[in-house]
Amino acid sequence: MKVKNILVSQPQPSELEKSPYKELTKKFKVNVEFHKFIKIQGVTSSEFRKDKVYIQDYSAIIFTSRNAVDHFFRIAKDMRVEIPDTMKYFCISEAAAFYLQKYVQYRKRKIFHGKQNFIDLIELIKKHNEEKFLLPCSDIHKLSLPKLLNDNNINYTKAIIYKTLASDLSDVDIEKFDLIIFLSPSGVKSLFKNFPDFQQNSTLIGAFGPTTAKAIKESGLTLNIKAPTKTALSMTVAIEHYLQKANKKK
Repeated sequence: MKVKNILVSQPQPSELEKSPYKELTKKFKVNVEFHKFIKIQGVTSSEFRKDKVYIQDYSAIIFTSRNAVDHFFRIAKDMRVEIPDTMKYFCISEAAAFYLQKYVQYRKRKIFHGKQNFIDLIELIKKHNEEKFLLPCSDIHKLSLPKLLNDNNINYTKAIIYKTLASDLSDVDIEKFDLIIFLSPSGVKSLFKNFPDFQQNSTLIGAFGPTTAKAIKESGLTLNIKAPTKTALSMTVAIEHYLQKANKKK
């Protein structure tokens, strides 16, 4: 099937001209549109209190995203909790660690980070297993994170500090697109929340990551393009490989 219109279920890149998606539009003469399928909404301090999680009881925080950083310190401020200087921070990546400077003085001896994934970070956490860890997260999060912590007997508690909700997509003509790209299971849920009668028919579906691919299959959709793979580490490369075959001139 020849592809003309592609829908990517994420916000438009800040520098679209430098984005790999822009290269796709030039190379294959396709139209690529971006729509944010999900939105983040912080829980209120009263909602947080219901879970009976007391920030001051913990000696270390695990951050897996900038959203987690922002909403953790928002909750702490709303509840007038003063974070002690002795608090240790364990971040998924160096970028997330540097982002902490927005809220705390950057001290290398108290801020630790992995390379880019949780497996890297767990090795650091294991070296500080005497700490009592708090894991601020969304109501929808990767189950692999708590599993790794449990498998390594880490003393931790999850704290739901923000929710992942479906965006309003009423202005999107979903039937217009030949290919829809999903980057999270939440995006798949948003599709059916906004378009409960959606039928795939000839529409192609792409997914980044195994959990997204699983969500697509469980929803009854057929998965046509996936990443990462050995030959396509990114979603744009996977799309390019497909377009090279589907859109080639006869």
